[in-house]
Amino acid sequence: MNIYKLLQLNRKIKSHRIKFLGLYLLHKFNKRYLAVNLDPVLACNLRCKMCYFTDADYVKTLKGQFKEDDLEQVARTIFNRALKLQIGCGTEPTLYKNLVRIVELGKQYKVPYISITTNANLLTKETIEPLLKAGLNEFTISLHGVTKESYESFMKKASYEKFQNALNAFVELKKSYDFKVRINYTFNKDNFYELKDFFKHFNGESFDILQLRPIQKIGNTEYNDFDVSSLEDDYLDLIKDVRQKCSNHHITLMAPDSLSILKGENNSSFVFDYTFCYVSPKKFWKEDFNWREESFNDFSKKIGWGKLLLSNVFKTKSQLRSLSNKLNYEIEFN
Repeated sequence: MNIYKLLQLNRKIKSHRIKFLGLYLLHKFNKRYLAVNLDPVLACNLRCKMCYFTDADYVKTLKGQFKEDDLEQVARTIFNRALKLQIGCGTEPTLYKNLVRIVELGKQYKVPYISITTNANLLTKETIEPLLKAGLNEFTISLHGVTKESYESFMKKASYEKFQNALNAFVELKKSYDFKVRINYTFNKDNFYELKDFFKHFNGESFDILQLRPIQKIGNTEYNDFDVSSLEDDYLDLIKDVRQKCSNHHITLMAPDSLSILKGENNSSFVFDYTFCYVSPKKFWKEDFNWREESFNDFSKKIGWGKLLLSNVFKTKSQLRSLSNKLNYEIEFN
C-alpha cells in the first residue's frame, strides 16, 4: 500500500462531507481507517531543543513502557482497524527492547503499512535488519540540522557520526529489502539556510522522502522562537533548489508551497481527529476506553462513534473547526 497516495487523495478531495461519509462507511463495515500511533516506551535518549523533552518537569511525568502481555492485548484491540501503524509518536521507540515484536504483531494483524519514527542514533545494521525481516515498511528519521555543528547543537546528546552510519546502513540494506526511509527536517530561523547544502552532507541514495516542516510549538521547549515569517522572501527560491535536487535523486519532497499558507485553512485536516488513534502506556485512544476488557467495536457503540462520524457529514466547516484542537501538520504535502 502506498500511504502517500492516500495522503494526496485526502488533499484532493475538498469536501469534508464526502470524507466523513467515507469514514462512516468504513467504520460501519469494520474496515480499516485508523492511523494508530503507538509509543511503546515513554522515554528518549536525546534532548532536542525543539522538543518537550527539554522540559525537565514534563519529562518527570513520562514514565512507563508496555509489558509484553499488554502489547499483545493492544494488538488484539486495535490493530485490525489500523490502516497504518506508526511506532513512535513523541518518544524514542528504539529504546524499547521488544520493538521487533510490535512489527511482528502488526504483520500478524495484517496492518497494511508499518513505520517507525526515530532519531536513528541507536540504529545500526544489526538493529535495522531484524525490523525489516519482521516486515517494517518505513523508517521516519528526525533531523534538525544539516552540518555536524548544527545537528549536535539542536539535537543535544546526539551523534552526527551515528546518524550518518544509520544512513549508510540503509544504503546497504536497500540492496536486499524493499522499504522506505523518510527524513523529517524541522526548520527554524537558525537551521533553514543549511538546506541549500543538504545533499552535500547526506547521501541521496539513503532516503526516499524528504519532509520539510516549519517549527511549531509542541510544549515548553528550550528553543522557543516559532516565528518563521522572516524566511518567507527566501523560502520559494531555496525550496525550488531543494525540489530540483530531490528530483535528480528520485526523492519525494513534502513541503509547504509557501510559508504564507501556514496561516490559512487546511481542509484536509478535518478528519484528523477521527482517524488519529494514540496509544501509550498511559493513554489509549479515547478517555474511559477500558481496552483490556472492551473491544473497539463495543466501546465505539457505547460512545456513539459511528453516529458522530455520520453527523459530521452534515456539519459546516466552521462547526468542525470549533471542535478540532489539532496541530496542523498536514500542510506540508505537495
